Amino acid sequence: MSITEEKTRSRNKPSGLVFWLTLSILVMTAGLSLAQVQQSPAGGQTGGSIEELKKTAPKVYIDCGSCDLDYIKTEIPFVNYVRERKEADVHVLITTLATGSGGREYTLTFIGQNRFQGQDDLFRYFSHKTDTEEEIRAGLTEVLKIGLMAYVNRTPIREKIKVDFQKEEATSAAAADRWKSWVFSLSTSGYFRGEQAHASESVRGSFSANRVTRDMKFNFTASASYSHDRYTYEDQNLESSTRTFGGSGLFVKSLGEHWSAGFFYSVTSSTYSNHRLKINISPAIEFDLFPYSESTRRQLRFLYRVGPTLAKYFEETLYDKVKETLLSQSLAITLDLREKWGSISTSVEGSHYFHDLSKHQVSIFNVISLNLVKGLNAYLFGGASLIHDQLSLPKGGATWEEVILQRKMLATSYNYFLAVGVSYSFGSIFTNVVNPRFGSVSSGGIHIEVD
Repeated sequence: MSITEEKTRSRNKPSGLVFWLTLSILVMTAGLSLAQVQQSPAGGQTGGSIEELKKTAPKVYIDCGSCDLDYIKTEIPFVNYVRERKEADVHVLITTLATGSGGREYTLTFIGQNRFQGQDDLFRYFSHKTDTEEEIRAGLTEVLKIGLMAYVNRTPIREKIKVDFQKEEATSAAAADRWKSWVFSLSTSGYFRGEQAHASESVRGSFSANRVTRDMKFNFTASASYSHDRYTYEDQNLESSTRTFGGSGLFVKSLGEHWSAGFFYSVTSSTYSNHRLKINISPAIEFDLFPYSESTRRQLRFLYRVGPTLAKYFEETLYDKVKETLLSQSLAITLDLREKWGSISTSVEGSHYFHDLSKHQVSIFNVISLNLVKGLNAYLFGGASLIHDQLSLPKGGATWEEVILQRKMLATSYNYFLAVGVSYSFGSIFTNVVNPRFGSVSSGGIHIEVD
């Protein structure tokens, strides 16, 4: 071997060693980097199991008392549902209002919290009176799904989302409305039950006509009912019946985002209240402190009414009247709020007759639901009235049977009702799983969940 060849071999040995050391370091570095990427929950990388991706999905709290939550969880499985609003990344507040066609307007307010703080959005869904429950829950869920995509898109689980587009063009119902926004409804019902000592039957029918546009609102409803009870005990027989029919409605014209004006009207006849015929028409004006466009979330309305009433009675009244014409006025103040912390609906109304200011009535009605602290909720539902305007009370009073069966209105200076309650729950914040086996189990009072 020559001296030149020996030097060449000596130089090649270190070069091979350096090559393999460099390759090993690169492989180790790449492995560590890949492991770090896979462990990062907030990165934009691809891959990972569904279970791992689901952990990074938005936490959602659905605030809706009338929604089918099991259906929503089944149809939208790519978010995490929580039962505590403060734990949520997205608080979805769903409120409703009746539409002129007899359907409902659902307002979906998406409120970003925690990692999505400040990212809010609003969507609306409209149902029709003829829609089935299945159609309504499916349509509402589709709108909810679209609204949630803005939050899902900012998490790794977006990799598993597929977007679809329907090529069919939707037709405009408003453009082809041959009914000009008029909606009519007919209904009838009957109820019959009995046993050896008691039998009762009742029938009822109603008709309504409605037309609602952006600028006006018209409503008319007519109904009639009849009920009969028969009691047998030993040698005693007792029969009693009541008949009621009437119609009522309103017409309202929009005067902007805060004002509206119109009138109420009604025609009634009732053996219970001793009215052979009662006709009332009351012009009215209303002011809403908040814009009407925000009515699904908040309202503070002041409604003033004034108008005449023509009354004819079945029996002579305590005030020696068989008929009379009365003039009255009323003022109602209503507050409706729906926020993340709960909801409040309070109404206070006062009215009186002009011929005698002592003939008046004051009423209050409240529905309050509060999310006090994490897991603790409270509600109050009730109302009360001070009554000093029972002008139709019959002079002859009521028999014992009529009192027991509540067939005639009785003299009173007040009435009230009240319901209160609290609930507390703790444990797992997640409610992703739907299990319909053996139905559902619920209980009243204080509800405690332990997971």
